[in-house]
Amino acid sequence: MKILVSYLLICQLILYAGNIIKPIPEHIKVNIQKAKLGEKLFFDPVLSRDHTISCSSCHDLKNGGDDGLVYSYGIHGRRGNINAPTVYNAVFNFRQFWDGRAKDLQEQVADPIQNPVEMDMDFPSLIARLEHIKWYKDKFDSIYSDGITKQNISNAIAEYEKTLITPNSPFDRYLKGDENAISPKAKKGYEVFKYKGCIICHSGINVGGNLYNKFGIYEDTNSTNLGRYNVTHREEDKYVFKVPSLRNISQTAPYMHDGRFHTLKEAVDYMSQVQLGRYMSDEEIEDIIEFLKTLKGKKPIGIENDKR
Repeated sequence: MKILVSYLLICQLILYAGNIIKPIPEHIKVNIQKAKLGEKLFFDPVLSRDHTISCSSCHDLKNGGDDGLVYSYGIHGRRGNINAPTVYNAVFNFRQFWDGRAKDLQEQVADPIQNPVEMDMDFPSLIARLEHIKWYKDKFDSIYSDGITKQNISNAIAEYEKTLITPNSPFDRYLKGDENAISPKAKKGYEVFKYKGCIICHSGINVGGNLYNKFGIYEDTNSTNLGRYNVTHREEDKYVFKVPSLRNISQTAPYMHDGRFHTLKEAVDYMSQVQLGRYMSDEEIEDIIEFLKTLKGKKPIGIENDKR
């Protein structure tokens, strides 16, 4: 009972605290030369052992910044065991990966390159490979004093990924004062989103991505992935995951770390039960979905000049 009362109190405090979702900035500072090099690497399958998989294989920028699969496939058709998150707006996440094992984008980059299920490439071999490609050799030497290294490869890709932000969504324009940017139904959905407590976890600039939470607070979710426990080995971290961003959520199905749901209706209905312990009517769910659709932002069209 105490937990329920505390939960409801938090809901009400947030409800009356005002708007705690922030618009995405239209521009972000980057080192333009590093970002251009990182862009080349991001799309180049040279990073994988058999030259078949690139970063863009699992993070399709023409769609939602993910691959639309339950689990991604690496070299030789090797199947992963967790849903690929979108790379769009990942720079705003407080940690990277579902289990938060990487502190930032640069630390994240090395993992899929070395993962035997994904690119299966060791960095000494990758560095030697890039050293024999004149374009890469010249670019790294011109940008980094120590040329091609593991750190510099990761740094360049991370710098490019910083540019993958999607500002000017209808909801962002609404937050900035354009009352006509979203429909009355979406406005109603936002109020339900706040009142029901969704905003407790899905807040901030990324509408999520800024804290951990247990998957299945009120009901067992039958997750086979132990989440953050795999990193910390603490009992209390079992089934704890980084809360995903809801930015562009209408473009990133399937949903959850295990891709168990293919529609927003399924996802919202399920989360209301297992995370909030609150019933939602079909109308409330549809209103929330209408709100979630307004989080689709403008995709980047290329790297802009560094203004610094």
